[in-house]
Amino acid sequence: MKRISYVELSKTLGALTEGESDEVALMATMVCEVHHADDRFDWTGFYRVVAPEMLKIGPYQGGHGCLTIPFSRGVCGAAARTGEVQLVADVDAFPGHIACASSTRSEIVLPVRRGDGTLIGVLDIDSDQPGAFDEADAKGLGLLLEQTFGRL
Repeated sequence: MKRISYVELSKTLGALTEGESDEVALMATMVCEVHHADDRFDWTGFYRVVAPEMLKIGPYQGGHGCLTIPFSRGVCGAAARTGEVQLVADVDAFPGHIACASSTRSEIVLPVRRGDGTLIGVLDIDSDQPGAFDEADAKGLGLLLEQTFGRL
């Protein structure tokens, strides 16, 4: 089973995104690299802040996702609303979970911020395996997000 190397991915993303400042281009590149780096990742994508208290899908890799998610609903909404990483070992036990894909068993969602702290979206990774994510994933993905979007 292929497992992500956050150190290697940091080097790859750094090289691929050097000098790029377009948020969507950065998201598309990051989601492609992250999604294909680990067999646990069944759906990997960004939900962007497009209006007050509203997230919209894209870019992403995997099957279809929900097109919009209000901050008041689901795991992605909780990450956007609280500004905290959501590490969910069993999505069926998460109050208000939005089932965008019936195959999702566990999920990790991280807030995405520019260098000035402005929330621009969330990174959502779903797995068809229960308990697929841990604190090492939260830390590694958080560092990748900071490296990629913290300079904006």
